[in-house]
Amino acid sequence: MKADPPAGADQAPDSTRDWIADFEAAARRALPLRFRYAFIHTYKPVMDDATYRSFDTMEEYRRWCQESLPEWLGYGRV
Repeated sequence: MKADPPAGADQAPDSTRDWIADFEAAARRALPLRFRYAFIHTYKPVMDDATYRSFDTMEEYRRWCQESLPEWLGYGRV
């Protein structure tokens, strides 16, 4: 079932029309395929390098994050 285009879509910039076309194409895909494309695995240094880690306290975990993980992962303290 195809939805009507949003009001003014024919007057939208090319980038918006492309975005709408991409969205509609994705909506037509089967659900399993949509799930397959929805989750993208990104390697996270240090975090993905061990099978598991365990900590006795939250403080110990936070200290490990601060000392071991790259800042861009966002696990540091503010």
